[in-house]
Amino acid sequence: MNASDQRNRPAATDLPLRAAAEARLDQDRQARGPEQSAAQLLHELQVHQIELEMQNEALRQAKLDLEESRDRYVDLYELAPVGYLTLSADGMIADINLTGTAMLGMDRRDVLRRSFSAFVAIQDQQRWSDDFGNAQGATPGGRIELAMRRADGTVFHAQLDYLVGSAPRAAHPASSEVRLALTDVTERRRQESLLQSGTLQAAIIQSANFSSIATDARGVIQVFNIGAERMLGYSAREVLNKVTPAELSDPQELLERARALSAEQGTPIAPGFEALVYKASRGVEDVYELTYLRKDGSRLPAVVSVTALRDALGVIIGFLLIGTDNRARHRVEAERLRLIEMLEERNAELERATLAAEHANQAKSEFLSSMSHELRTPLGAMLGFAQLLDAGPTAPTPAQKRSIDQILKAGWYLLELINEILDLAVIESGRLALELEATSVADTLRDCEAMIEPQAQSSGISVDFGAPSALLFVSADRLRLKQVLVNLLSNAIKYNRPGGSVAVSCAASGASRVRINVRDSGAGLTPAQLAQLFESFNRLGQESGGIEGTGIGLVVCKRLVDRMGGAIGAHSTLGVGSDFWIELERASAPPDLSPDDAPWRDTLSDGLSGAPMYTVLYVEDQPSNVAMMKEIFERRPGIRLLTAVDGADGVEQAREGLPDVILMDISLPGMSGLDAVEVLAQDPTTACIPVIALSANAMPEDVQRGLAAGCRRYLTKPIRIDEFLTALDEVLAALPRR
Repeated sequence: MNASDQRNRPAATDLPLRAAAEARLDQDRQARGPEQSAAQLLHELQVHQIELEMQNEALRQAKLDLEESRDRYVDLYELAPVGYLTLSADGMIADINLTGTAMLGMDRRDVLRRSFSAFVAIQDQQRWSDDFGNAQGATPGGRIELAMRRADGTVFHAQLDYLVGSAPRAAHPASSEVRLALTDVTERRRQESLLQSGTLQAAIIQSANFSSIATDARGVIQVFNIGAERMLGYSAREVLNKVTPAELSDPQELLERARALSAEQGTPIAPGFEALVYKASRGVEDVYELTYLRKDGSRLPAVVSVTALRDALGVIIGFLLIGTDNRARHRVEAERLRLIEMLEERNAELERATLAAEHANQAKSEFLSSMSHELRTPLGAMLGFAQLLDAGPTAPTPAQKRSIDQILKAGWYLLELINEILDLAVIESGRLALELEATSVADTLRDCEAMIEPQAQSSGISVDFGAPSALLFVSADRLRLKQVLVNLLSNAIKYNRPGGSVAVSCAASGASRVRINVRDSGAGLTPAQLAQLFESFNRLGQESGGIEGTGIGLVVCKRLVDRMGGAIGAHSTLGVGSDFWIELERASAPPDLSPDDAPWRDTLSDGLSGAPMYTVLYVEDQPSNVAMMKEIFERRPGIRLLTAVDGADGVEQAREGLPDVILMDISLPGMSGLDAVEVLAQDPTTACIPVIALSANAMPEDVQRGLAAGCRRYLTKPIRIDEFLTALDEVLAALPRR
């Protein structure tokens, strides 16, 4: 088919137009009717054919123009002076122009679908990751500069600009794609670096903060900057090409430096300029201290750094000495030495004070222990016999009863005061040892209920302990927690109204704490009184009332709760009552907890009447205490009492009589009670005999030592007869049946 046939043959795109023309001719033919001649129809067909050819020619020309325009655009895109890239949402290269591939040093087929971060230098990987993550979906116009690595490993600096629009090779650009313009700015960065370097050099030369002295190879000064002029007092004109730095230095120091270097290097070194630059001339970085001699004759301590200056062949052409004023450092060093001397002196004083405090603390401990023992011993006899008189077989007369009640009331108050003063002294001295463990709140409250019940009944106050959860445990010292709660309960009963009530509750407080509340229906407290709750000896205006108290109990409670890592506080409303609370850290229940582990149990309230005969050995050196104990046991059938006056006598009688229980005083002449307990525990014939300590040594460490030595119970004097008999009955009840 020739070119003419090709031109006359209708193109595929002409077929729809031809079909439309033929359809129109059919319509015209039908409209004319059969009378129209064939010649007329042929003429009209030729006219339409010419029109179609003209239209096809215009369409072909438009296609040619479009292809030419597209080729020009592709050339502009591919050969642009910057690289154009399209990155997918995961940072992969979806499209790149030829300029971009040239920058990266790889063919297009090797670059596509590779991660752009593979071409980012290691030091800028994180910057690119952060910047690209923020750029997705952001407004175009952002810019970042990165160090990049070509395929051959060479590094160049690139500027990346975020663009809008689609690259021509992206057939289906996704909305999450990011388009970048990549510009090589390595040369610009180099020029900036050179400019900065030149500026830096000029700044160094002109700096007044340090001296820059440059010499030629012989040591003659060639550069003497403003800093050198200021530090040494010479003008540059006075020293350039005239002197060496050695002539501006302390000659004695140069001599000493030359000797030291000669010994160190094993070669003679002259005490002049050579001594200043010897190490630097051999490629060793050298920094040392020297003293410049200023023009006015004064001395200037300085730190000097020396560097050898070399030409392109490595030949030394001079030396650069950069010096800084060292006077400030000398002052700082002198101040540091002065402070060290002061600190050493203060440390010595502190050691002496600490030693004195330790001696004083030890003396205080001994005094407290001695005072506790000395006060409790006569108080024990007084309270013991008063209790016996009150509970004697013959009831006292009303007058006697009033006298006995006054004795007991004053005695127990004095004991409470002694206990709380000693507790506070021990806590504030920092010697109180607490044993924090998982403590059952329910068991502790049961113990407190038993301890507070007599006071509540005698005062006509109802106390409701609710039903505490058996799953609540706190981190606390069992004994001290009970001490705090009993104090709060006792106050709630004492300061209540007649026929009032006390409610105890506990619940979790937050995720990690437990709160215990003690609410009373008393008169309440004012805000001013609440603010003074935890002040020592402050009874909040109750001093003149009929209710006894020391004003120390709440102070001790706060110290104990603080030491256990908890908090204590109160809320109160006048005429309604008060709500005291403590919070402690919650603890997990011990994994091996069993019912037998519970610290509470029913007490033996009926004594041992009708029980078999038991023998009790009482080791005590105070006759009044022995007499009181004899009277106590005269009223208890079924018990035979033996006595011993010291530890050795007690051990001997225990071995001979094999009593069922031993009551042991701790402060005994000769062999102490603790020593006697240890001797008994080591003897197989007496090791199984339970020992109850009865002692006026009531400090916490005394109690701990007694229990650690093997005492079954440790009761402090003055004893409460009912408490003592309950403890004795419990120990006797636990003995093997006979």
